[in-house]
Amino acid sequence: MSRIPPVSASGTKRPAAVLWDMDGTLVDTEPYWMAAEIELVESYGGTWTVEHAKALVGNDLLVSAAYIRDHADLPLEPDDIVLRLLDGVIARMREHVPWRPGARRLLAELRENDVPCALVTMSWQSLARTFLDEVPSGTFAVVVTGDQVTRGKPHPEPYLHAARLLGVEPSDAVAVEDSPTGVTSATAAGVPVLAVPHILPIAEAPGRLVHPSLADVDLDFLRRLFTP
Repeated sequence: MSRIPPVSASGTKRPAAVLWDMDGTLVDTEPYWMAAEIELVESYGGTWTVEHAKALVGNDLLVSAAYIRDHADLPLEPDDIVLRLLDGVIARMREHVPWRPGARRLLAELRENDVPCALVTMSWQSLARTFLDEVPSGTFAVVVTGDQVTRGKPHPEPYLHAARLLGVEPSDAVAVEDSPTGVTSATAAGVPVLAVPHILPIAEAPGRLVHPSLADVDLDFLRRLFTP
């Protein structure tokens, strides 16, 4: 990752905010999504492969739903597919929230140090609310979900919208992502990225730092991303 000065030209101390992906980054819900996809497809007599499931990681949910409909020949509209999948994932989340290593601790540290956070997820509001019920009030100053934007990841709109709501320049924030699709979205928005790969590999490239885990990431680590 090319280093960025720790203070912007306007005097803003970086990171001015941290913009978080949810699925696969904060919580390990990808297995929940895959299980819901398998259940749905099999309920119509089809089969669903791991390769198909991996192709959907990080996508806008309606894009994923159209993929499922076309590849599994489901007699459902994309909106209906999304709602069915959300029901399955939410039910599992209510039983157990599968936090990724280090994520809850880092969120708490950012809150204690008054670094604003945004949740920028392609999941819809119903699932985001289920997750938000598990974190202290005020953890996220802004929440952007897939059903609140016109164009989802990998388009930059979700991250641009989150930065605008927070009142920060994208280049002054950090995005935390686990998928190539999410990294593409944040990079296109001009947000430096801490990429923590989970289901899919992420290649090193300008504008991002690829790191294996959040377990050893703290606020000082994020600040060092901006050190010349």
